[in-house]
Order: sequence, then structure tokens, then C-alpha cells
Amino acid sequence: MNGKISKSLSIDNAKELLNSVDAFIFDCDDLDDVNMQGKKLVFVTNNSTKSRKQYAKKFHSLGIPVNEDEIFLSSFAAAMYLKVNDFTREKKVYVIGEEGILEELEQAGFTALGGPADGKKKIELKSNCLFEHDKSVELELLSLDLTNISTFISYSMSLLRLPFLIYLNCSLYGTLCIRENPGCLFIATNRDAVGHLTDLQEWPGAGCMVAAICGTTQKEPITVGKPSTFLMDFLSQK
Repeated sequence: MNGKISKSLSIDNAKELLNSVDAFIFDCDDLDDVNMQGKKLVFVTNNSTKSRKQYAKKFHSLGIPVNEDEIFLSSFAAAMYLKVNDFTREKKVYVIGEEGILEELEQAGFTALGGPADGKKKIELKSNCLFEHDKSVELELLSLDLTNISTFISYSMSLLRLPFLIYLNCSLYGTLCIRENPGCLFIATNRDAVGHLTDLQEWPGAGCMVAAICGTTQKEPITVGKPSTFLMDFLSQK
């Protein structure tokens, strides 16, 4: 930046880099050995399954003294997007995601529905069945939901034999909100196709569920996590 030519980091120029920069932004993966004393560290991740409070506990267990305000998650970015854009706190948000995003929304003062609990509910789809959903939901917020991914596959396979009893797949409910609630917004924490849920394999990420909703609603979401403009601007301001 500023007209300088970038170059690969090496042992020879590492000290030069450390002396020229005041703040560093890290991803939250592989944090077993982070030691940059005297520098401001900021941690950013698209993982929305945890809250900043939960991540802070993880950092402390690794011996890294990080405060919550130095951690930027895509779940936190979603809550801040609503706050920055004056989304009324009385409005309802339907969440496809884990507990982390529910916690961040609650801390920001928003009313959140859905989450992991909806993945455990059951509905029966049969002829002349009209599923009633909350018509007052004005925003759907989609992030990684491991239960939702597995039940979506089960739902797709079960379409071959109606009627059937299935778990309430959150993507079905979210589709109804976007298609049938006038003006309902569609926000995604990120569109990562895969996630590093284990050390040895890559697994489906939030992007596969975003794609499913895009396909059923013919709408594209506002993305607030990496590499969105919103997140980078928010980081710069902070």
C-alpha cells in the first residue's frame, strides 16, 4: 500500500515488518503460537457458531490475553450491520445458525427467533397442508447451522415419498419468510463453501445453505462477513 511493493515475509525482513506496523489482523484458526508483544492484535473470523465471549474463553485457555472488543466474528458483524443501519429492535429476526449468533443479537438488543431449537421440531407435510409461519419476521439471518445442513439433505431425499414426517428444516421456514413476508431482508454472515470443522477434512460451510435459499427465493443476500466491504469498513473505523 501507499506505493510500496509487497514482498514475501522471511526471517530477514520480519523485524522490519514488526517495526513498521502498529496493528495486526489475524484469522482465528491455528492460534496455538501467537506472540507479538507490544502490538495491537485483532482477530477476525467467519465462524458464527460462537460468540465473542466464547472465543475470548478459548483465547485465554491458550494463554492469549484477548478482550472481546478485539474479536470480530461474522455473527457480531451481522448484529453491528443491523445496528449501523438502524434496524428497529422491535422487528423480528429469524436465524438459521448456532447459539453464537443468537447471543450476539441478544447482546445488541434484537429479537431473534429460530436457531438450533427449530432444527429439532417436527412438521408433517401432506396434501393440502399450509404451514403457518410468523408473518411479522422482517429479516432472515443465515449462518452456519450443522443441524440444518444434515436435515436439508434428509428433506431432499424424503421428497420422493409424500406424506412424510420430518424435522422442521430451518431453510424451509426461512424460505417462507423471504417469499411471503413483504420486504423481508436476507442477510448472510458469509458465503464460505466449506468449513474446517475438523483437523483432517473440510465440511460444507454456510455457503451451501445460502445457495439453497438463493435457489428457492431467487434473491441474493447482503453478506456481512469476510471479505465484505461492510466488515472491512467497520474494522477500519474501530
